Amino acid sequence: MSHKLTCHCGAVELRVDLLDGLNTARRCDCSFCRRRGAAAVTVPLEGLEIVKGAENLSLYQWNTKVAKHYFCKTCGIYTHHQRRSNPNEYGVNLGALEGVNPRDLGEIGWVDGVNHPSDTQ
Repeated sequence: MSHKLTCHCGAVELRVDLLDGLNTARRCDCSFCRRRGAAAVTVPLEGLEIVKGAENLSLYQWNTKVAKHYFCKTCGIYTHHQRRSNPNEYGVNLGALEGVNPRDLGEIGWVDGVNHPSDTQ
């Protein structure tokens, strides 16, 4: 099932096919995700299409430069990222999915991004 994902100002719109619906919702406690604060759900690489606004997306990378984090240049909303833990997946901003309120999901689990295996090698 496809979902529409938009930034706050509407300049960026994605079509995403979630891997397992909202069941993959999670938060990460790495230095970046803690500050960002958004929960993400999983989308396979082939399950994400930029419908509009590709030119309005900004890319942020750091450290190993494997993860690719995308934001709207206009409103600053995080839309999605290609994961470092599995580069064959995207994490997409749960709060940017149209018709979804993360509050309705109750408690969302955490992953240990502080102790990521790539940081100890």
